[in-house]
Amino acid sequence: MQLNEHTVAVIRDAQAKSILAKQLEAEQLELVYKNNWFNIWVPKEYKGLDLSLLEGFRLLKNLAYLDGAFAWTVTLCSGANMFAGFIEPELAREVFSNPKVCFGGSGRANGKAIFDGEKYHLTGVWQYATGAPHLTHFTLNAFIYDGEIQHVNEQGEPVVYSFFVPKEHVLVHYDWDTFGLECTASHSFSLDNVAIDKGYAFELKPSERKVESTLFKIPFMTFAELTLLPNYLGMYKRFLDLVEKYFFDKSKNTDWAEKFSKSRFRQVDSYQQKAELYEQKAEMLILQLWEQVSVDAGNISQELLTEIATESRRMVREIREAVTTLLPLVGISGAQKDNELNIVFRNIFTATQHSLLNLEG
Repeated sequence: MQLNEHTVAVIRDAQAKSILAKQLEAEQLELVYKNNWFNIWVPKEYKGLDLSLLEGFRLLKNLAYLDGAFAWTVTLCSGANMFAGFIEPELAREVFSNPKVCFGGSGRANGKAIFDGEKYHLTGVWQYATGAPHLTHFTLNAFIYDGEIQHVNEQGEPVVYSFFVPKEHVLVHYDWDTFGLECTASHSFSLDNVAIDKGYAFELKPSERKVESTLFKIPFMTFAELTLLPNYLGMYKRFLDLVEKYFFDKSKNTDWAEKFSKSRFRQVDSYQQKAELYEQKAEMLILQLWEQVSVDAGNISQELLTEIATESRRMVREIREAVTTLLPLVGISGAQKDNELNIVFRNIFTATQHSLLNLEG
């Protein structure tokens, strides 16, 4: 999906301002609402774009090339809005009638959801709700209880449901203070005995989907891996281009050129070639997955799912290693906080701390 010149200009011009504000700026949000980017995975019947996994992957990668923190917010919020496919249709139509609807929250199970026969009473604290200042609903996973009795499944494991809660019931803790991805505003939040209707509970399992679409037949963990990955690829491509530009500028100095030019350009070129291979591999895996799910969702190759998990983590590890190898070669430019080289480095390194792709599977 190609981005026009105006869109590119808005994203780039707002980057510095959003870093200072530590949240998305108004012009960034207006761009998101205008393009319906929080709803890239939402079904058309709920006024979403209903993109294929490959279309969404390419869009997120392109956004990440322009501003990794902005793209990260779009990725996490649109990934949460994807839950529309698992919510009862009548409620989903009502919630997604708001053109600015935005879900976001935590994927880690925590807290309690005590069921009284009609409503769930939610209590707990959850971390890292990306986009907290502009969320309309906070999403969370909680352990299920009947009174003091915890639900367990047939294997004796605790039962966990997902929930989405309107923002007016949520207390946001403004504790996101990182050296990268600043504008994602991924604050913690808490609920204290908040009662919500059982319709606001759902299970993120393909078998529990309410919409018959290829996307909702994909295991959520695999979906998450393949939608976080384009952020790293886009940011990494931008970082390499900026390093290459730095080397071009330095090569105007004949002394530097004689000492370093050949080795430096050879080095960055090797990383760029490898980055192209990452993108090709990721798109090939996405196409294989989409084809398998389209043909027989009940018989997805476990080998393919394992390969996606392993390869996505390998790519992120190698990207982290590459940027830490290259940063010392760009001098003070790489240490200046307002230099884009430093901004992209900070975003990449902060993103690699996300638990999902931080360690190889």
